[in-house]
Amino acid sequence: MSLKSLALIENWPVPTAAAGVVRADGTVAGTHGPAGRRFPLASVTKPLAAYAVLVAYEEGAIELDEAAGPDGSTVRHLLAHTSGLAFDEHRVTSAPGERRLYSNAGFEQLGDHVAKATEIPFGEYLRQAVLEPLGMTATSLEGSPAKDAVSTVDDLLLFAAEVQAPRLLDPRTVAAAMTVQYPGTKGVLPGYGHQNPNDWGLGFEIRDAKSPHWTGTSSSPRTFGHFGQSGTFLWIDPDAGAACVALADRAFGPWATEAWPPFTDAVLAELRG
Repeated sequence: MSLKSLALIENWPVPTAAAGVVRADGTVAGTHGPAGRRFPLASVTKPLAAYAVLVAYEEGAIELDEAAGPDGSTVRHLLAHTSGLAFDEHRVTSAPGERRLYSNAGFEQLGDHVAKATEIPFGEYLRQAVLEPLGMTATSLEGSPAKDAVSTVDDLLLFAAEVQAPRLLDPRTVAAAMTVQYPGTKGVLPGYGHQNPNDWGLGFEIRDAKSPHWTGTSSSPRTFGHFGQSGTFLWIDPDAGAACVALADRAFGPWATEAWPPFTDAVLAELRG
């Protein structure tokens, strides 16, 4: 049985959209739209990149608390957007751990750090560590680990199933990734303004009590995931026992802030129903 609520993407003011839901047991609850079509992910690239970084950590290539990025910063700081690096520039704007400064530059330095440690270009490391083992054959990273992956709903459902029931990583590592790092850190959530606190795990944004937010009003505080400026999102709600992916070919803007939360609420209501 496919979730009827997924058809709400047909009302979105976008040329093309696709969406899907996968339960914690790995069963796909439904998809709608061209689930095999490749879309640019923008920042939904970051959870994929973070997962590869965590594989490198478990393989012993890197440590979470070793130096990486600017002076005083670690791999953990970079994953949690607290390295002090600016949004899109490789310049330092604050001390590590002081503020939650969402940073593409930080993820680029993470990619460089892992590439140096493993002697494998980061895009190739991601393919070997995450994409290939999960069968994500339509996904690739050509460029920045912050924003340049291309994927499909079908592939991202494989990833979301993995995060809910990890096989590539120790479940304790994934639990850490969805746990707030540097609690109480304030900062701006792109597109949604200043948040106090602006909670983040290891590469995954954590919903907690943020308002406004791109997930639903009925999303649990434990919900974690990411959205992208290309009109994409991936959330995992442990309380609902499910994850949802939506990809579109229109840049994030007011249409998304209006369309996404009611869509998520409808999906959650149907899952709970």
